[in-house]
Amino acid sequence: MSAKSWLTSLLSVLLGRFSGRQLLLLLSLAVGVAASLAAQLLKWLIEEIKFLLTYQFDATQANRLYLVYPVVGILLTTLFVRIFVRDNIGHGITKILYSLSRERGRLKPHNTWSSLIASALTIGFGGSVGAESPIVLTGSAIGADLGEVFKLTHKRRILLIGCGAAAATAGIFKAPIAGVLFALEVLMIDLTMSSLLPLLISALTATCVAYAISGTDAMFDFQLVDAFGIRQVPSCLLLGALCGLVAFYATQTMVLTEGMFRRIGGMLWRVLLGGALLAVLIFLFPPLYGEGYDTVSTLLAANSELEATDVLRNSLFYAHPELLLLFLALIVGVKSFATAATNGAGGCGGTFAPSLFLGCLTGFIFSDLWNRLGLLSTTLPVRNYVLLGMAGLMSAFFQAPLTGVFLIAELTGGYQLFLPLMIVSATAYLTVQLFLRRNIYAIRLDKQGNLLTHDTDRNVLTLMSLDTVVDAGAPRLTPEMTLGQLVQTVANDERSIFPVCDPLGNLVGIIDFGRIRRYIFRSELYQRFRVSELMSQPEAELYKDDTMERVMEKFRKSGAGVLPVVDNQNRFVGFINHSRLLENYRQLVKDYSEE
Repeated sequence: MSAKSWLTSLLSVLLGRFSGRQLLLLLSLAVGVAASLAAQLLKWLIEEIKFLLTYQFDATQANRLYLVYPVVGILLTTLFVRIFVRDNIGHGITKILYSLSRERGRLKPHNTWSSLIASALTIGFGGSVGAESPIVLTGSAIGADLGEVFKLTHKRRILLIGCGAAAATAGIFKAPIAGVLFALEVLMIDLTMSSLLPLLISALTATCVAYAISGTDAMFDFQLVDAFGIRQVPSCLLLGALCGLVAFYATQTMVLTEGMFRRIGGMLWRVLLGGALLAVLIFLFPPLYGEGYDTVSTLLAANSELEATDVLRNSLFYAHPELLLLFLALIVGVKSFATAATNGAGGCGGTFAPSLFLGCLTGFIFSDLWNRLGLLSTTLPVRNYVLLGMAGLMSAFFQAPLTGVFLIAELTGGYQLFLPLMIVSATAYLTVQLFLRRNIYAIRLDKQGNLLTHDTDRNVLTLMSLDTVVDAGAPRLTPEMTLGQLVQTVANDERSIFPVCDPLGNLVGIIDFGRIRRYIFRSELYQRFRVSELMSQPEAELYKDDTMERVMEKFRKSGAGVLPVVDNQNRFVGFINHSRLLENYRQLVKDYSEE
């Protein structure tokens, strides 16, 4: 039996034996297994590449190979993408959000493996990004592919994409609750009982697979020494505000820097300039190499500032432990540029790890300075505040406070710090909201009107496509036509409104039969009037790149039943009928709301 016939037989058995709901739960289990295995494979690849490249480095001095590895890694990644993938695979979570909003939950098949290989090359060679976004894209692509194979409805296919994201997050961090919350807060998967169970199954399955492969220990070793006290509330509030400001700074600098790289013409120039910038930053500040989790582990485990100076290894600052805080503060300032340079130059990676890294350093600097200054006569437990900084920065950066709280608690086993974690995360989220309404993934999509939210009405409008409701078949009239020629042209057409276009196809007016009815039945007037004398201007014009919210708003303000659509050069595209638009909207609401 061939593979195709075997697959067909399996599909017929599954589709015939299980209900749609049961099949969805089975597929969520399969997604959990596959996404977790992919996550474990990616972690292993990154660690092996990094070990092979750096295990002989002398910790007491700077290493010039830091000036070479990042450029080589980005170049290899770029060549891999251009030769084997031939598609843009950067910004994994942004790509998922775009798929949910504009592609009806469809991801390309190569997304199940391409970002995994590309991110291993990028990060293993020093790219200052995280592996989480690429593996989330991989997990979501697995869910999308299974949804296509089993011909699931649009809503269930989107749910499987969310299952893939939850499973990938849970698998790489061993954090099932955070995986579910990530799908709900960042990907905007609707929170209903019908969606919660598949997400839980995928996340729990992924976590169990990760436990089976790498053990049940938390990702970071953290031991609570000093319990939280009420006197620490002011410092938690201040740390939260600081995390929100750092998140705002990091988001803005990443967006602006990546925009600058997009304007650089030519792949080679982007690789050389981005790689050179990244290499210099890593040479000066080695903790920027890769994901930065070694630095996080060091600061979380440090019992004193002397132990924390281990982060100075391989740097020019190694012989100057008194400059530790300056060293870390400089890293906070340049980390976002290193991350943006990695992605802008052609590397593949995400911002999960950079946000945790920045939060770790922010928490350490804040608590160490607080203790040195003796503020409020309170001594802060530095390791606790390292943890709190990670939660605060992630909550603000992703605009997902629950994900930040539970991810940090599950990553470290720091469940006894839930109250301060919530205080810092909530404060950081509220602070960044004063400046930014969307996280880094959603800013670009939101500006384009391509972002799904928890607002059902807005989601349905986002899912609607202008192309599906445009009537492009109306006969085009010219201003020079006589009334007789007009009647002859449209005699067999059921429409009542027609476009009037110049020889270049530009819309110059419309003919509304409702307005010229008194002329069209008088044949003696057929040679007397021309179209240019009978046409009128439309109440409004729609543009091809208008969002559906804008389209609906123009119909509401104009009160028209039919409006023309033109492109950016004013060339006529077609008409949109308001009644047909509402019918399409009602059908999508029905499809979107079905269980």
